Amino acid sequence: MQKWYQIIYKNTGLSIYMWIVFCILPFYFIIRYSTPVGILVGVIMVALFFTAYRVSFIKKGWTVYLSIAIEMAISIGMTISFGFVYFSLFLAFFIGNIQNKAGFITLYVVHLVTTVSATILGFIIQSQIFFSQLPFIIISLIGVILVPVNMFYRIKGEKLEGQLEDANERISQLMVLEERQRIARDLHDTLGQKLSLIGLKSDLAGKLLYKYPDKVHKEILDIHQTARTALKEVREMVSDMRSTRLVDEVRHVQQVLEAAEMEYTLEGDPKLQHTPLLVEGVLSMCLKEAVTNVVKHSNAKSCKVIIDQSPSEVCIIVHDSGIGMKDITTLHGNGLRGMKERLDFVNGTLEIDNHNGTILSIKVPNVIQAQSEVRLS
Repeated sequence: MQKWYQIIYKNTGLSIYMWIVFCILPFYFIIRYSTPVGILVGVIMVALFFTAYRVSFIKKGWTVYLSIAIEMAISIGMTISFGFVYFSLFLAFFIGNIQNKAGFITLYVVHLVTTVSATILGFIIQSQIFFSQLPFIIISLIGVILVPVNMFYRIKGEKLEGQLEDANERISQLMVLEERQRIARDLHDTLGQKLSLIGLKSDLAGKLLYKYPDKVHKEILDIHQTARTALKEVREMVSDMRSTRLVDEVRHVQQVLEAAEMEYTLEGDPKLQHTPLLVEGVLSMCLKEAVTNVVKHSNAKSCKVIIDQSPSEVCIIVHDSGIGMKDITTLHGNGLRGMKERLDFVNGTLEIDNHNGTILSIKVPNVIQAQSEVRLS
């Protein structure tokens, strides 16, 4: 609602000077058509009307409705006695500020009925006065009909706009938080794999230092190249957060498993057909994390990666021959939780089973492609 001091409304479509005229007009009609007693009564009624009008702004609850009832009574009396129907416009604007739907409808109907009835009665009692200002009376009646509805929906729209701004601000904050979490997961996945590879290469170089010193040079070069690759990927990720192709990730997976001295087997074609880049990026990051977990925790001698493409879904299975997982009912750790969150974003699923090691299944339905195409169209 308006502030108590905003007796003259803003953005109503009427000039402030018009409102000033409406405030002065009662005195003109009172002085012109009344006796000294009538003038005194009229001035008191005008003062009482604006006092009640102010109270209706600064109070809440039943006091507001009592003030409006007093204003309506004064408006009816001024209309019948002095032909002054313009107070109904003040009431119309105030009623439009009431956002309680039941209260608005009740006051709107009551105000409309009482104003029309008082005007008709005024034409019967003082026809000369009313016919002399017929155009203004018609304008006032139209205002009583249209203004409250216009004000009600205008204020409701402004309220919704304010709520929308608050919601957009909240969404922006959540997007920043989600982006931070995503960057943290990506850094964990990207650097985790490369640092694991560097650690494995370093251990291997240490073992070969005395037995096969001629092979140490190659391992050191691989460590250097891996470090440069990690730095390059981090820079690219920070610059444009690019999505990794599954073909490239499969090649990196092979390097990691071979460096860990695991037997590596690939079944299926890593070149995905008709798969959006976003989905392929999610699959690539999940495969990277799955293989990193195999290297770190499985103590496996071999690892098989199966890529199965069907018309309904894309499935990636990572099967290692390690010690398995003690608890497959919950997803612990940043890696598995990050995989689950990424897959949820593209309606994918993550399943873990213990059978001759650990079997991790990543599935993404191809319906995501259709949804993406609809968004782009």
